[in-house]
Amino acid sequence: MAAADRNERHDDYTTDLRAEQLAHDEHAHLDGPGCVQQELSVELVLSPERSLPVPVLLAYCPQDPFAVHVTFHLGQDSPVTWVFARELLVEGVFRACGTGDVRIWPTRADGRSLICLALSSPAGEALLEAPAAPIAAWLEQTLRVVPTGTESAVMDLDAEIAALLGGE
Repeated sequence: MAAADRNERHDDYTTDLRAEQLAHDEHAHLDGPGCVQQELSVELVLSPERSLPVPVLLAYCPQDPFAVHVTFHLGQDSPVTWVFARELLVEGVFRACGTGDVRIWPTRADGRSLICLALSSPAGEALLEAPAAPIAAWLEQTLRVVPTGTESAVMDLDAEIAALLGGE
């Protein structure tokens, strides 16, 4: 094998390792103390007649008390994570809400209660349908960890500002 080929393969390997480490570091706080996670399968709607199952991880941590992290495992090398307001998901269980990139609404289909999640980004759009019961149960768990209205009390605002300014 030529030296150039070995170097190229080494560069690819180290790039893969760095990307894997960055992804791990980015989500490391999502399994810390008080974090609530739920794995489930949602349907990626391709057309009215066709959808694909997508494994999803819902994660909520008191260290980021206003946000939920929804990680979609699409069979690619790295999963896709969307982060948005927990309040938006709570409201979306009961009524249509959201404007812009994240819209959520409840619906019923074939006798099943579902939560629809419409996501929009420069890379494209997706409509997902999720079973309502596990999402509602997971949200109840997150609300036991940090009740609505108490999010500011559990946040270390000084640390957040320092991190934003590059102090940490």
